[in-house]
Amino acid sequence: MLKNCKKYGLLFFALLLLSASIFIFYLDWQNSHRKFTFAMLDVGQGDALFIESPTGTQMLFDGGPPRKISGQLARVMPFYDKTIDAIFITNPDADHISGFFDVLKNYKVDKVFESGTFNDSKSYQNLKNEIKNQNIPDILAKRGMKLDIGDGAFIEILFPDRDVSNWETNTGSIVARLVYGKTSVMLTGDATTETEKIILSENSPEQIHSIILKVGHHGSHSSTSPEFLQAVSPAYALISVGKDNKYGHPHQEVLNILSQFGSKIFRTDEIGTIIIKSNGEKENFSFLK
Repeated sequence: MLKNCKKYGLLFFALLLLSASIFIFYLDWQNSHRKFTFAMLDVGQGDALFIESPTGTQMLFDGGPPRKISGQLARVMPFYDKTIDAIFITNPDADHISGFFDVLKNYKVDKVFESGTFNDSKSYQNLKNEIKNQNIPDILAKRGMKLDIGDGAFIEILFPDRDVSNWETNTGSIVARLVYGKTSVMLTGDATTETEKIILSENSPEQIHSIILKVGHHGSHSSTSPEFLQAVSPAYALISVGKDNKYGHPHQEVLNILSQFGSKIFRTDEIGTIIIKSNGEKENFSFLK
């Protein structure tokens, strides 16, 4: 009897070692085959953008409305990965921040970046308290910051370029450009045409041009001026928007102008989560409904 127990014990231990070896091999294989990933998560009427560099640095631009992001993150992150290097609060409105409560509950977050605009809502105050309670560095994003996220990929902050604490939240949104090789993404938050004018005045078209445009404010006519669109000149325009939303987003005039400039439009309300992978030379699109 004792002999059989030892036999089965050794067999179990061998299987455990084999499983651990396979898992470690899988992790090494996955790390060696990583590509740059940008995903517009389908969180309904809100914004949540996932970024992963080829070296595994992971970031979130906005967290969307309540109780939406966890399921979406599970579709782009391995189940065992419970760390996120940084989150960005492009503006403190509910459709951009509410999902961060679930993120902070389920993931270890290393840094927070925000624009510096203010919202007196209970949700925003609670989020700020949670960030403080977890001792997460809370950093003001400023024009000129260039964040190295690995393997030559970087995020360059274009706005705010000044103190926006008293600005309207949308106008004070963080605007950034994400670059990996020939792949570039303009990240606009809810930035308005007023914000776009400032960015145009401070940057050359070469500094703004991007292959992919995250369309500002869910396709509202308060964003995406012809002048800004001409400078960005995107081949692809991505719109994060809820189906049959009460705001009428995206507005038809914005869709018209995007079409006039020849941008191919992808919308989360029509095709779900939009995932773009790149080797620095070419983008590959996939969709998860």
